[in-house]
Amino acid sequence: MKYRQTRALELLRVGSGLPNAGFREGQEEAIRHIVGGDGRLLVVQKTGWGKSFVYFIATKLLREGGMGPALLISPLLALMRNQIASAERMMVRAETINSDNEDRWEEVENAIDHNEVDILLISPERLANERFHTEVLAPVANQISLLVIDEAHCISDWGHDFRPHYRLIERITGNLPPNLRLLATTATANNRAIDDLTEAFGPNLEISRGDLNRPSLALQTIRLQSQAERLAWLAEQLPALQGHGIIYTLTVRDAEQVSEWLKSRGLNVKAYTGKTGERRPELEEALLQNKVKALVATTALGMGFDKPDLAFVIHYQTPGSAVAYYQQVGRAGRALDAAYGVLLSGQEETEITDYFIKSAFPTRAEVQEILDALEKEPNGLSVPKIEGVVNISYGRIQKTIELLSLESPAPIAKQGSKWQLTAATLSPAFWERAERLTELRREEQEQMQEYVRLSSGHMEFLIRALDGEPVNILPPGLPLLAMEPNPTLIREGIAFLRRTSLPIEPRRQWPSGGLRRYNLSGRIGADLQFQPGKALCVWGDAGWSDLVRQGKYHDGHFSGELVAACKNLIEGWNPQPVPKWVTCIPSRRHPDLVPDFARRLAKALGLPFKQVLIKTENRPEQKTMANSTQQARNVDGSLSLTDETLPDGALLLVDDMMDSRWTFTVAAWLLRSHGSGEVWPLALAQTGGSQ
Repeated sequence: MKYRQTRALELLRVGSGLPNAGFREGQEEAIRHIVGGDGRLLVVQKTGWGKSFVYFIATKLLREGGMGPALLISPLLALMRNQIASAERMMVRAETINSDNEDRWEEVENAIDHNEVDILLISPERLANERFHTEVLAPVANQISLLVIDEAHCISDWGHDFRPHYRLIERITGNLPPNLRLLATTATANNRAIDDLTEAFGPNLEISRGDLNRPSLALQTIRLQSQAERLAWLAEQLPALQGHGIIYTLTVRDAEQVSEWLKSRGLNVKAYTGKTGERRPELEEALLQNKVKALVATTALGMGFDKPDLAFVIHYQTPGSAVAYYQQVGRAGRALDAAYGVLLSGQEETEITDYFIKSAFPTRAEVQEILDALEKEPNGLSVPKIEGVVNISYGRIQKTIELLSLESPAPIAKQGSKWQLTAATLSPAFWERAERLTELRREEQEQMQEYVRLSSGHMEFLIRALDGEPVNILPPGLPLLAMEPNPTLIREGIAFLRRTSLPIEPRRQWPSGGLRRYNLSGRIGADLQFQPGKALCVWGDAGWSDLVRQGKYHDGHFSGELVAACKNLIEGWNPQPVPKWVTCIPSRRHPDLVPDFARRLAKALGLPFKQVLIKTENRPEQKTMANSTQQARNVDGSLSLTDETLPDGALLLVDDMMDSRWTFTVAAWLLRSHGSGEVWPLALAQTGGSQ
């Protein structure tokens, strides 16, 4: 098909809103290559270069030339929303089918049937959906004019953000006609990832690779060990920064906590995480329209979010790799002469990235346990049923099943809601890849600690990490930001971390299979549940966690500071109806630890303490139980009530650690079914497994 240069330039100007816009180096060549059908193309260009202009202009030209729709595979919903808005500016009719718009599937499918869609955006996971294949893709498969794989580094095992379902693309492209137009794009592919992509898309893949330097970015690293120091730094620096930006955290909990702290300082910020759900588009728009100073975000706000005038990107903790950091910090300064990219580094980040590395692949024991469970059930098992027979967490079961099912050939397959063994065995290559990538992630983790230690040359470091050539790197003339936080603000940060508490939500359903010794199953009656409770802190978090750890594992006695902290928490919480007495969860391993604390807390509150629950037999610690079903069964039959009459009124039910909520759930059921008032649970610490 003939390339129309004048029309391409017109579309660029309409899409950018700039009447005098011209193509950047490499853009027009890429569009010409695609429209002309000159073979498969991989475009590796830095964020902000304009990769979306390439595929939307190419799509529009192909459609105007009478060709069929394009299919774009994109990894994140936030990215899809951005892409659809960009397409509309160029009068490209873009639609998406994803988990968030199920109510529009029929409408979108009808539009595809009537040739009213120019480009359809889907996630890679949609490729594994049988209904999508048969009812949407199959009828138009032979009409597709262009396949676009955005963020193509996700295909590569070596990529910083490897997505298992992207491996389906590799298999699909291998079966496509060699003359089908294919465009793969990414901003963050090093040489190893590019080698993987060349293998995936074929030896004739042409590569367009641009300069990695981001001259508008003023990069800086600041080591601040404690979270209180980093909170203080943010509270002091954020009001003084010009413009609007993103503050990245490694965990949902940190995003929410940093957001609450900054809001308490009068700053207009919002948390944006995987838990934000339906409010994500609203928050993205708020940042795009400068209605918030910053979004405090996890990587849920990542690839493809496009705000050209983003003035700063600050990291609350160090990401796991230089490639991931380059991708995230590259959100800033796309259309500005200068923008800040500041990385704060703290003591907890290595533990967090260690967790991500360890949990990326299942262990051999986990795989074998799941395969053994499926072998015993020829008719297959659903995930809840698997939970009931293996001591592996729900998330780990899901991860293992996903990775095994995407192997080729796959040792397991899904029939309806159940997973079954196939005739295939797991290839040794699976474990070779897991070991190779785990070692790589360790190297990347150490590389990022090298980056943290830099006092200059930050951009050069990142470019080398992406296998680029740093040439003539001149950072913008922005002054360095202060590296020492205000001591007063640090003290206020500590106080804030110690003021925060976490909700404990009641369980409303007994586990699959029920609790046989108590003869309980199905829904838990509202009058037999505990009331929404509180945990003083998260185990291992900033705030009170160190004191809880010290008391439990070193002193054998919780400090008076924790008693005072819980008293203050309860007074601020003010549960209604007000607790009239206090009891606690018993333990055979530490028979005096929690009762002593609960007794002192009761005295501080001016309430009577009564030990009415007893432990009937030894059980493993809840933290050794990996999933909810196993945790529930570990409590089944282990608690009982004394023969004493229960005091009247609502009560406070105290424990030191909350791992699963099942101990509180069973204790509350016992108390309520024997006539107690409302049960308000209070835990000193909530573990990571209970979040």
